[in-house]
Amino acid sequence: MKIDIKKNLLTGAALCMAALSYGQDSLPPARVPFDGMNLGWINGQNRNTDPSLLQLRDKNGETILTGTVLVDGYFNYNFARPKDNTQTISSSMGRTNEFQLNQVSVGVESNYKNAIGRLWLQTGAMTPLVQEADGSVNRGRNAGTQNLKLIREAAAGYHFNVKYGLNVEAGIFMSYIGLESYVLQENWSYQRSMVCDFTPFYFQGARLQFYPTKNFKTELWLLNGWQTYNSWSKNPGVGNSNYWRPNENIQVVANFYYGNDTHNAGDTVLSAVHRFHHDNSFVGRYYHNGNARGISQAAFSLNNHYGFQKGPGIKPRDNYMAGSSLAHRVWFDRNKLALTLRADYVTNPGGYLSFVPAAAAAQPNAYDKAIAAGKDLNIKQFTATFDVMPSNYVTFRLEYVHRNANIPYFAGAGGTTSQTGFITDAPDASWLPDLVKTENRLIVAVNFRL
Repeated sequence: MKIDIKKNLLTGAALCMAALSYGQDSLPPARVPFDGMNLGWINGQNRNTDPSLLQLRDKNGETILTGTVLVDGYFNYNFARPKDNTQTISSSMGRTNEFQLNQVSVGVESNYKNAIGRLWLQTGAMTPLVQEADGSVNRGRNAGTQNLKLIREAAAGYHFNVKYGLNVEAGIFMSYIGLESYVLQENWSYQRSMVCDFTPFYFQGARLQFYPTKNFKTELWLLNGWQTYNSWSKNPGVGNSNYWRPNENIQVVANFYYGNDTHNAGDTVLSAVHRFHHDNSFVGRYYHNGNARGISQAAFSLNNHYGFQKGPGIKPRDNYMAGSSLAHRVWFDRNKLALTLRADYVTNPGGYLSFVPAAAAAQPNAYDKAIAAGKDLNIKQFTATFDVMPSNYVTFRLEYVHRNANIPYFAGAGGTTSQTGFITDAPDASWLPDLVKTENRLIVAVNFRL
Protein backbone atom coordinates (compact mmCIF):
# COMPACT_ATOMS: atom_id res chain seq x y z
CA MET A 1 0.00 0.00 0.00
CA LYS A 2 1.33 3.39 -0.93
CA ILE A 3 1.21 5.98 1.85
CA ASP A 4 1.11 9.65 0.88
CA ILE A 5 3.17 11.10 3.73
CA LYS A 6 2.83 14.68 2.51
CA LYS A 7 -0.93 14.40 2.27
CA ASN A 8 -1.25 12.88 5.76
CA LEU A 9 0.97 15.54 7.28
CA LEU A 10 -1.19 18.27 5.77
CA THR A 11 -4.36 16.55 6.97
CA GLY A 12 -2.94 16.18 10.49
CA ALA A 13 -1.91 19.81 10.56
CA ALA A 14 -5.38 20.87 9.48
CA LEU A 15 -6.95 18.80 12.26
CA CYS A 16 -4.61 20.33 14.83
CA MET A 17 -5.46 23.82 13.65
CA ALA A 18 -9.17 23.00 13.86
CA ALA A 19 -8.75 21.73 17.41
CA LEU A 20 -7.09 25.00 18.37
CA SER A 21 -9.75 27.15 16.70
CA TYR A 22 -12.46 27.72 19.30
CA GLY A 23 -16.06 28.16 18.25
CA GLN A 24 -15.94 26.06 15.08
CA ASP A 25 -19.06 24.12 14.06
CA SER A 26 -17.06 20.88 13.76
CA LEU A 27 -16.13 20.86 17.45
CA PRO A 28 -18.30 19.29 20.14
CA PRO A 29 -20.70 21.74 21.82
CA ALA A 30 -19.22 23.74 24.68
CA ARG A 31 -19.94 22.71 28.23
CA VAL A 32 -22.44 25.04 29.92
CA PRO A 33 -21.67 26.48 33.38
CA PHE A 34 -24.41 26.10 36.01
CA ASP A 35 -26.25 23.85 33.53
CA GLY A 36 -29.61 22.56 34.74
CA MET A 37 -29.87 25.10 37.57
CA ASN A 38 -32.94 27.35 37.81
CA LEU A 39 -31.49 30.43 39.52
CA GLY A 40 -34.50 32.73 39.16
CA TRP A 41 -35.27 32.60 42.89
CA ILE A 42 -31.97 34.28 43.88
CA ASN A 43 -31.99 37.85 45.18
CA GLY A 44 -30.61 40.04 42.37
CA GLN A 45 -31.46 37.62 39.51
CA ASN A 46 -34.19 37.74 36.86
CA ARG A 47 -36.84 35.22 37.88
CA ASN A 48 -37.89 34.67 34.25
CA THR A 49 -35.31 32.10 33.16
CA ASP A 50 -36.98 31.24 29.84
CA PRO A 51 -35.56 33.49 27.06
CA SER A 52 -37.33 31.70 24.22
CA LEU A 53 -40.14 34.24 23.66
CA LEU A 54 -37.97 36.86 21.93
CA GLN A 55 -35.44 34.82 20.00
CA LEU A 56 -34.22 34.90 16.42
CA ARG A 57 -32.81 31.61 15.12
CA ASP A 58 -30.92 30.57 12.00
CA LYS A 59 -32.04 27.82 9.61
CA ASN A 60 -30.38 25.19 11.82
CA GLY A 61 -32.29 26.31 14.91
CA GLU A 62 -29.29 27.97 16.57
CA THR A 63 -30.11 31.17 18.45
CA ILE A 64 -28.78 34.33 16.79
CA LEU A 65 -30.34 37.04 18.99
CA THR A 66 -32.29 37.10 22.26
CA GLY A 67 -34.38 40.17 23.06
CA THR A 68 -35.52 41.71 26.33
CA VAL A 69 -38.18 44.30 27.24
CA LEU A 70 -38.63 45.93 30.65
CA VAL A 71 -41.17 48.50 31.91
CA ASP A 72 -41.19 49.53 35.58
CA GLY A 73 -43.23 52.18 37.39
CA TYR A 74 -44.07 53.18 40.97
CA PHE A 75 -45.98 55.44 43.35
CA ASN A 76 -43.82 56.31 46.37
CA TYR A 77 -45.64 57.85 49.36
CA ASN A 78 -43.36 59.58 51.87
CA PHE A 79 -45.23 60.21 55.11
CA ALA A 80 -43.24 63.42 55.65
CA ARG A 81 -44.78 64.81 52.43
CA PRO A 82 -41.81 67.02 51.35
CA LYS A 83 -43.14 70.18 49.68
CA ASP A 84 -40.81 69.70 46.69
CA ASN A 85 -41.89 66.06 46.13
CA THR A 86 -38.21 65.07 46.15
CA GLN A 87 -37.25 61.66 47.51
CA THR A 88 -33.71 61.81 48.86
CA ILE A 89 -31.17 59.15 49.89
CA SER A 90 -32.19 56.66 47.22
CA SER A 91 -30.98 55.69 43.78
CA SER A 92 -34.03 53.44 43.42
CA MET A 93 -36.44 56.39 43.15
CA GLY A 94 -36.14 60.16 43.15
CA ARG A 95 -39.70 61.44 43.56
CA THR A 96 -42.43 61.05 46.13
CA ASN A 97 -46.23 61.36 46.19
CA GLU A 98 -46.24 61.07 42.38
CA PHE A 99 -46.64 58.39 39.75
CA GLN A 100 -43.30 57.80 38.02
CA LEU A 101 -42.12 55.69 35.09
CA ASN A 102 -38.92 54.50 36.70
CA GLN A 103 -37.24 52.42 34.01
CA VAL A 104 -37.92 51.40 30.42
CA SER A 105 -35.36 49.18 28.75
CA VAL A 106 -35.13 47.21 25.51
CA GLY A 107 -32.18 45.22 24.28
CA VAL A 108 -30.69 42.34 22.39
CA GLU A 109 -27.78 40.03 23.07
CA SER A 110 -26.03 37.27 21.17
CA ASN A 111 -23.46 34.52 21.56
CA TYR A 112 -23.78 33.35 17.95
CA LYS A 113 -20.85 31.29 16.67
CA ASN A 114 -19.03 32.30 19.90
CA ALA A 115 -19.14 36.02 19.02
CA ILE A 116 -20.51 38.02 21.96
CA GLY A 117 -22.62 41.12 21.38
CA ARG A 118 -24.94 42.96 23.75
CA LEU A 119 -26.91 46.22 23.62
CA TRP A 120 -29.49 47.23 26.23
CA LEU A 121 -30.97 50.73 25.98
CA GLN A 122 -32.70 52.54 28.84
CA THR A 123 -34.62 55.62 29.86
CA GLY A 124 -36.82 56.59 32.79
CA ALA A 125 -36.74 58.51 36.06
CA MET A 126 -34.07 56.31 37.66
CA THR A 127 -31.49 56.93 34.91
CA PRO A 128 -30.35 60.44 35.94
CA LEU A 129 -30.26 59.46 39.62
CA VAL A 130 -27.37 57.14 38.82
CA GLN A 131 -25.60 58.56 35.78
CA GLU A 132 -25.62 62.25 36.68
CA ALA A 133 -23.68 61.57 39.86
CA ASP A 134 -20.60 60.81 37.72
CA GLY A 135 -18.12 63.58 38.52
CA SER A 136 -15.34 62.13 36.37
CA VAL A 137 -16.81 63.84 33.30
CA ASN A 138 -15.46 67.12 34.70
CA ARG A 139 -11.89 65.99 34.04
CA GLY A 140 -10.78 67.19 30.67
CA ARG A 141 -13.03 67.75 27.69
CA ASN A 142 -14.98 65.63 25.20
CA ALA A 143 -16.80 63.96 28.08
CA GLY A 144 -20.28 64.03 29.57
CA THR A 145 -23.02 61.83 30.98
CA GLN A 146 -25.26 62.61 27.99
CA ASN A 147 -22.95 60.59 25.73
CA LEU A 148 -23.79 57.23 27.26
CA LYS A 149 -26.58 57.55 29.82
CA LEU A 150 -29.18 55.91 27.55
CA ILE A 151 -27.06 52.75 27.34
CA ARG A 152 -27.69 50.34 30.20
CA GLU A 153 -25.20 47.79 28.94
CA ALA A 154 -23.26 47.40 25.69
CA ALA A 155 -20.38 45.02 25.06
CA ALA A 156 -18.50 43.12 22.38
CA GLY A 157 -16.29 40.08 22.84
CA TYR A 158 -15.60 36.44 22.14
CA HIS A 159 -16.31 33.14 23.87
CA PHE A 160 -13.55 30.52 23.93
CA ASN A 161 -14.43 26.88 24.61
CA VAL A 162 -11.92 26.49 27.42
CA LYS A 163 -13.10 24.35 30.34
CA TYR A 164 -16.67 25.61 30.90
CA GLY A 165 -16.07 28.90 29.10
CA LEU A 166 -13.69 31.83 28.76
CA ASN A 167 -15.18 35.17 27.74
CA VAL A 168 -13.27 38.33 26.85
CA GLU A 169 -15.43 41.48 26.59
CA ALA A 170 -15.13 45.27 26.53
CA GLY A 171 -17.83 47.91 26.93
CA ILE A 172 -20.25 49.20 29.56
CA PHE A 173 -21.45 46.63 32.08
CA MET A 174 -23.80 46.52 35.01
CA SER A 175 -21.75 46.49 38.20
CA TYR A 176 -20.49 43.28 39.77
CA ILE A 177 -20.27 44.95 43.21
CA GLY A 178 -23.03 44.06 45.68
CA LEU A 179 -25.77 41.46 45.71
CA GLU A 180 -28.78 43.46 44.56
CA SER A 181 -29.34 44.45 40.94
CA TYR A 182 -29.63 47.81 39.19
CA VAL A 183 -32.84 46.37 37.69
CA LEU A 184 -35.33 46.58 40.56
CA GLN A 185 -37.48 43.74 39.17
CA GLU A 186 -34.64 41.35 39.96
CA ASN A 187 -34.45 42.24 43.67
CA TRP A 188 -36.54 40.91 46.51
CA SER A 189 -37.28 44.52 47.58
CA TYR A 190 -37.93 47.69 45.58
CA GLN A 191 -35.90 50.09 47.72
CA ARG A 192 -32.39 48.67 47.62
CA SER A 193 -30.45 48.00 50.78
CA MET A 194 -28.22 50.90 51.82
CA VAL A 195 -25.03 48.90 51.26
CA CYS A 196 -26.05 48.30 47.64
CA ASP A 197 -27.44 51.81 47.11
CA PHE A 198 -24.07 53.30 48.10
CA THR A 199 -22.09 51.18 45.61
CA PRO A 200 -21.78 51.29 41.78
CA PHE A 201 -24.42 50.27 39.25
CA TYR A 202 -22.25 50.32 36.13
CA PHE A 203 -18.62 50.10 35.03
CA GLN A 204 -16.91 50.94 31.75
CA GLY A 205 -13.90 48.85 30.86
CA ALA A 206 -12.97 45.27 29.99
CA ARG A 207 -13.46 41.95 31.73
CA LEU A 208 -12.31 38.37 31.47
CA GLN A 209 -14.78 35.72 32.67
CA PHE A 210 -13.51 32.20 33.30
CA TYR A 211 -15.55 29.13 34.27
CA PRO A 212 -12.98 26.52 35.34
CA THR A 213 -15.74 24.17 36.55
CA LYS A 214 -19.47 23.82 36.10
CA ASN A 215 -20.14 25.45 39.49
CA PHE A 216 -17.61 28.29 39.67
CA LYS A 217 -17.01 31.58 37.85
CA THR A 218 -14.23 34.12 38.36
CA GLU A 219 -13.81 37.47 36.66
CA LEU A 220 -10.95 39.95 36.26
CA TRP A 221 -11.80 43.57 35.47
CA LEU A 222 -9.97 46.67 34.20
CA LEU A 223 -12.11 49.74 34.84
CA ASN A 224 -12.17 53.48 34.25
CA GLY A 225 -13.26 53.94 37.85
CA TRP A 226 -15.93 53.65 40.52
CA GLN A 227 -19.20 54.06 38.57
CA THR A 228 -17.62 56.41 36.05
CA TYR A 229 -17.67 56.77 32.30
CA ASN A 230 -14.23 58.35 32.45
CA SER A 231 -11.13 58.03 34.61
CA TRP A 232 -10.17 60.13 37.62
CA SER A 233 -6.46 59.56 37.04
CA LYS A 234 -3.92 58.07 34.66
CA ASN A 235 -4.32 54.61 36.20
CA PRO A 236 -7.25 52.21 35.66
CA GLY A 237 -9.10 50.51 38.46
CA VAL A 238 -8.94 46.74 38.91
CA GLY A 239 -11.56 44.30 40.12
CA ASN A 240 -12.27 40.67 40.81
CA SER A 241 -15.56 38.79 41.15
CA ASN A 242 -16.14 35.16 42.20
CA TYR A 243 -19.35 33.10 42.11
CA TRP A 244 -19.68 29.58 43.51
CA ARG A 245 -22.91 27.62 43.18
CA PRO A 246 -22.37 24.07 44.42
CA ASN A 247 -26.02 23.32 43.66
CA GLU A 248 -29.24 25.10 42.74
CA ASN A 249 -29.95 26.10 46.35
CA ILE A 250 -26.73 27.89 47.32
CA GLN A 251 -24.82 30.88 45.97
CA VAL A 252 -21.62 32.27 47.51
CA VAL A 253 -20.07 35.47 46.12
CA ALA A 254 -16.91 37.49 46.87
CA ASN A 255 -16.08 40.74 45.04
CA PHE A 256 -13.11 43.13 45.22
CA TYR A 257 -12.28 46.59 43.83
CA TYR A 258 -9.22 48.86 43.95
CA GLY A 259 -8.75 52.15 42.13
CA ASN A 260 -7.78 55.81 42.20
CA ASP A 261 -11.07 57.66 42.56
CA THR A 262 -12.35 61.18 43.20
CA HIS A 263 -10.36 64.39 42.96
CA ASN A 264 -8.52 65.57 46.05
CA ALA A 265 -8.71 69.36 45.88
CA GLY A 266 -5.32 70.85 45.10
CA ASP A 267 -3.77 67.57 44.02
CA THR A 268 -2.04 67.84 40.62
CA VAL A 269 -0.89 64.21 40.45
CA LEU A 270 -4.48 62.91 40.28
CA SER A 271 -3.58 59.60 41.85
CA ALA A 272 -3.60 60.48 45.52
CA VAL A 273 -7.00 59.11 46.57
CA HIS A 274 -7.03 55.30 46.65
CA ARG A 275 -10.23 53.32 47.19
CA PHE A 276 -10.63 49.69 48.21
CA HIS A 277 -13.95 47.87 48.47
CA HIS A 278 -14.98 44.30 49.22
CA ASP A 279 -18.37 42.66 49.46
CA ASN A 280 -19.43 39.08 50.02
CA SER A 281 -22.80 37.40 50.09
CA PHE A 282 -24.48 34.11 50.82
CA VAL A 283 -27.90 33.20 49.40
CA GLY A 284 -29.53 29.95 50.46
CA ARG A 285 -32.84 28.28 49.69
CA TYR A 286 -33.77 25.85 52.45
CA TYR A 287 -37.25 24.81 51.26
CA HIS A 288 -38.61 24.18 47.76
CA ASN A 289 -41.89 22.65 46.67
CA GLY A 290 -42.92 24.54 43.57
CA ASN A 291 -46.36 22.91 43.28
CA ALA A 292 -47.44 23.66 46.86
CA ARG A 293 -50.54 25.78 47.41
CA GLY A 294 -49.16 26.94 50.75
CA ILE A 295 -45.47 27.71 51.23
CA SER A 296 -43.70 26.84 47.97
CA GLN A 297 -40.20 28.24 48.63
CA ALA A 298 -38.20 29.83 51.45
CA ALA A 299 -34.78 31.46 51.25
CA PHE A 300 -32.54 34.07 52.84
CA SER A 301 -29.67 36.30 51.71
CA LEU A 302 -26.83 37.97 53.61
CA ASN A 303 -24.72 40.68 51.97
CA ASN A 304 -21.71 42.29 53.75
CA HIS A 305 -19.63 45.28 52.60
CA TYR A 306 -16.41 46.91 53.72
CA GLY A 307 -14.32 49.58 52.03
CA PHE A 308 -12.18 52.63 52.64
CA GLN A 309 -10.32 55.41 50.90
CA LYS A 310 -6.98 56.99 51.75
CA GLY A 311 -4.73 59.77 50.52
CA PRO A 312 -3.05 62.97 51.68
CA GLY A 313 -5.05 64.09 54.70
CA ILE A 314 -7.53 61.22 54.21
CA LYS A 315 -7.20 58.45 56.78
CA PRO A 316 -9.00 55.09 56.36
CA ARG A 317 -10.20 55.10 59.97
CA ASP A 318 -12.13 58.31 59.25
CA ASN A 319 -13.22 57.41 55.69
CA TYR A 320 -14.61 53.89 55.52
CA MET A 321 -17.89 52.15 54.81
CA ALA A 322 -19.15 48.99 56.49
CA GLY A 323 -22.57 47.40 56.52
CA SER A 324 -24.74 44.32 56.17
CA SER A 325 -28.11 43.42 54.75
CA LEU A 326 -30.10 40.37 55.84
CA ALA A 327 -33.27 39.38 53.96
CA HIS A 328 -35.70 36.49 54.31
CA ARG A 329 -38.25 35.61 51.63
CA VAL A 330 -41.13 33.14 51.60
CA TRP A 331 -43.08 32.24 48.45
CA PHE A 332 -46.68 31.00 48.47
CA ASP A 333 -49.20 29.44 46.08
CA ARG A 334 -46.79 27.92 43.53
CA ASN A 335 -44.49 30.97 43.72
CA LYS A 336 -47.22 33.43 42.72
CA LEU A 337 -47.06 35.32 46.03
CA ALA A 338 -44.06 36.27 48.15
CA LEU A 339 -43.28 38.10 51.39
CA THR A 340 -39.80 39.53 52.06
CA LEU A 341 -38.54 41.03 55.31
CA ARG A 342 -35.16 42.78 55.21
CA ALA A 343 -33.03 44.65 57.72
CA ASP A 344 -29.84 46.46 56.82
CA TYR A 345 -27.30 48.74 58.47
CA VAL A 346 -24.48 50.89 57.15
CA THR A 347 -21.91 53.16 58.76
CA ASN A 348 -19.98 55.62 56.60
CA PRO A 349 -17.58 57.84 58.59
CA GLY A 350 -16.66 60.83 56.49
CA GLY A 351 -19.70 60.21 54.27
CA TYR A 352 -17.50 59.59 51.24
CA LEU A 353 -19.94 57.09 49.65
CA SER A 354 -23.23 58.37 51.03
CA PHE A 355 -25.73 60.51 49.15
CA VAL A 356 -25.64 64.23 49.87
CA PRO A 357 -29.08 64.92 51.38
CA ALA A 358 -29.48 68.45 49.97
CA ALA A 359 -27.85 71.02 47.75
CA ALA A 360 -25.46 73.32 49.57
CA ALA A 361 -27.32 76.26 51.12
CA ALA A 362 -26.09 79.70 52.15
CA GLN A 363 -25.14 78.29 55.52
CA PRO A 364 -24.31 74.70 56.55
CA ASN A 365 -27.35 72.50 57.11
CA ALA A 366 -27.72 69.97 59.92
CA TYR A 367 -26.01 67.18 57.98
CA ASP A 368 -23.08 69.36 56.92
CA LYS A 369 -22.56 70.51 60.49
CA ALA A 370 -22.64 66.95 61.84
CA ILE A 371 -20.11 65.63 59.29
CA ALA A 372 -17.87 68.67 59.79
CA ALA A 373 -17.94 67.98 63.53
CA GLY A 374 -16.60 64.47 62.87
CA LYS A 375 -19.80 62.51 63.53
CA ASP A 376 -20.10 59.14 61.79
CA LEU A 377 -23.11 58.58 59.56
CA ASN A 378 -25.03 55.48 60.70
CA ILE A 379 -28.23 54.34 58.96
CA LYS A 380 -30.67 51.56 59.80
CA GLN A 381 -33.32 50.41 57.34
CA PHE A 382 -36.20 47.93 57.49
CA THR A 383 -38.40 46.89 54.56
CA ALA A 384 -41.43 44.62 54.27
CA THR A 385 -42.32 43.66 50.70
CA PHE A 386 -45.32 41.74 49.38
CA ASP A 387 -45.25 40.57 45.75
CA VAL A 388 -48.09 39.31 43.58
CA MET A 389 -46.72 37.48 40.51
CA PRO A 390 -49.55 36.14 38.33
CA SER A 391 -46.98 35.20 35.68
CA ASN A 392 -43.22 35.32 35.14
CA TYR A 393 -43.68 38.51 33.16
CA VAL A 394 -45.56 40.78 35.60
CA THR A 395 -44.99 41.71 39.25
CA PHE A 396 -47.23 43.86 41.49
CA ARG A 397 -45.36 45.03 44.57
CA LEU A 398 -46.40 46.65 47.86
CA GLU A 399 -43.59 47.76 50.18
CA TYR A 400 -43.18 49.56 53.49
CA VAL A 401 -39.85 51.25 54.26
CA HIS A 402 -38.63 52.58 57.61
CA ARG A 403 -35.25 54.28 57.93
CA ASN A 404 -33.42 55.94 60.78
CA ALA A 405 -30.13 57.85 60.92
CA ASN A 406 -28.14 59.10 63.90
CA ILE A 407 -27.90 62.61 62.37
CA PRO A 408 -30.49 64.62 60.38
CA TYR A 409 -30.34 63.01 56.94
CA PHE A 410 -33.77 62.44 55.37
CA ALA A 411 -36.13 64.98 53.81
CA GLY A 412 -38.69 66.59 56.10
CA ALA A 413 -41.89 68.43 55.24
CA GLY A 414 -39.98 71.57 54.21
CA GLY A 415 -38.14 69.71 51.46
CA THR A 416 -34.57 70.11 50.29
CA THR A 417 -34.86 72.46 47.28
CA SER A 418 -35.94 75.95 48.38
CA GLN A 419 -38.44 77.68 50.65
CA THR A 420 -41.11 77.29 47.93
CA GLY A 421 -40.06 73.85 46.70
CA PHE A 422 -39.12 75.13 43.21
CA ILE A 423 -35.56 74.99 41.93
CA THR A 424 -36.17 78.25 40.03
CA ASP A 425 -36.76 80.11 43.31
CA ALA A 426 -33.37 80.79 44.88
CA PRO A 427 -33.29 80.05 48.63
CA ASP A 428 -33.25 83.16 50.76
CA ALA A 429 -30.44 83.70 53.25
CA SER A 430 -32.36 82.20 56.17
CA TRP A 431 -33.66 79.06 54.44
CA LEU A 432 -32.12 75.66 55.18
CA PRO A 433 -33.05 72.21 53.88
CA ASP A 434 -35.45 70.46 56.24
CA LEU A 435 -33.60 67.34 57.37
CA VAL A 436 -34.91 64.77 59.87
CA LYS A 437 -33.56 61.56 61.40
CA THR A 438 -36.48 59.24 60.54
CA GLU A 439 -38.29 58.35 57.33
CA ASN A 440 -41.35 56.19 56.61
CA ARG A 441 -42.62 55.34 53.13
CA LEU A 442 -45.15 53.18 51.33
CA ILE A 443 -44.39 52.08 47.75
CA VAL A 444 -46.66 50.53 45.13
CA ALA A 445 -44.88 49.32 42.00
CA VAL A 446 -45.63 47.28 38.89
CA ASN A 447 -43.23 45.94 36.30
CA PHE A 448 -43.41 43.98 33.08
CA ARG A 449 -40.52 41.99 31.65
CA LEU A 450 -39.94 39.65 28.74
